[in-house]
Amino acid sequence: QVQLVESGGGLVQAGGSLRLSCTASKRTYLMGWFRQAPGKEREFVARISRSGGITYAADSVKGRFTISRANADNTVYLQMNSLKPEDTAVYYCAASLSGKIEWLISDVNYWGQGTQVTVSS
Repeated sequence: QVQLVESGGGLVQAGGSLRLSCTASKRTYLMGWFRQAPGKEREFVARISRSGGITYAADSVKGRFTISRANADNTVYLQMNSLKPEDTAVYYCAASLSGKIEWLISDVNYWGQGTQVTVSS
C-alpha cells in the first residue's frame, strides 16, 4: 500500500501561479498528476520518473506546468504558472508502475485524495 498526501490547492486569479505537493509513503513508484473538472472525465496532466530525470506533460499544460520530484522526502511537485479558468479542477496525485509516456486512469496504482484548484477570470 502507498499513501499519497496532497496539499497546495486554492483559489487564484487567471495568470497566477500555484504549487501542488504530494508526499508518498514509498519511493518505488513513478508519480504524476491527473485532474478532473466538473462534468468531465479525469485526465492526465504530467508524470515523472523515479529518479526525476524524465518528465512528460500533456499538451494542454506543456510550457505552463512543471513537474518535479524531491526524492529525499518522496515528494512530487506540480508548479502551475499562467493559470487559466479552464485549469479549474480537482487535482489528483497518482503513483504508478507504468512506463507509458502518458498514463491512462487504468495505469494508476494509487491515488491521492484530491485538492481543489479554482482559477477565476
